[in-house]
Amino acid sequence: MKSNFERMIQLADDVFASRTDADQLSVDEKVMTRLQEIHPASLSEYNDGNGPVAWILVFPTTSELMNEFLAKRITEKRLFELTPLGISYDAIYLCSALVLEEYRNKGIAKKLTMEAIKKINQDHPIKILFVWAFTPAGDAFSSKIAEEIGIPLKKLGLSRGH
Repeated sequence: MKSNFERMIQLADDVFASRTDADQLSVDEKVMTRLQEIHPASLSEYNDGNGPVAWILVFPTTSELMNEFLAKRITEKRLFELTPLGISYDAIYLCSALVLEEYRNKGIAKKLTMEAIKKINQDHPIKILFVWAFTPAGDAFSSKIAEEIGIPLKKLGLSRGH
């Protein structure tokens, strides 16, 4: 039987196929280090004692870069690479929320995402959230988060080949 970690990696590959899509952010050690530099709350994990069962990736950036991304002038990978360090951010990219199937619908992803946004908002005047929705569930999830946190949401929809 696969470990939770192996199952999470498989889930990420199944949902995003980022290893075969050069436009997407593929998370590795270097990316994780830079995410922590952008903001320590960018990466969140819930571990049930047997390994991770949920991963959340959100990161603050500028509304200018958000607009370039939403207009499809830059890719997700470029959005990440172009996000400057050490400035005041005003937007948060809701990049991904992955939860193992048997842990879904228990509020884990919502709790992790809300906590991450609140921590980022303590350090930066966040005015807007944005998302590239890959699935109908991800689209609904991001809308629910924006509504509950009270910050407007812009979307790059499901139309990007996914």
